[in-house]
Amino acid sequence: MTEVLAALADPTRRRILDALAARGEATATVLATELPVSRQAIVKHLAVLDRAGLVTGRREGREARYAVAPARLGATARWLDRKAAEWDVRLAAIKRLAEAAEAATGADAREAAGGGRTDGPRLA
Repeated sequence: MTEVLAALADPTRRRILDALAARGEATATVLATELPVSRQAIVKHLAVLDRAGLVTGRREGREARYAVAPARLGATARWLDRKAAEWDVRLAAIKRLAEAAEAATGADAREAAGGGRTDGPRLA
């Protein structure tokens, strides 16, 4: 997972993945005409994406054609969904604690002000 997230952290690599997803498959030369980086840079980015399992490459004559590897992206999306659900549970617990503390502080303040009645004006 670390290698996938590191590969996806780079905006150029994300743009390459987007371009491949839109085209189905492409060569480094074709991708270089669509993106503001050199063909050599595209090749290096594709190597990182390939090592992370995010793209597959196949030889067709003298060219290497690349395509998105959806299985690895799907596994990454499922992992991120599980992490998001875990954080939702944690954040909900923090919210409950904060609301309970706020309610307790409000009750303490009302008590200190004179008995906790808040339904009308107090007469002195």
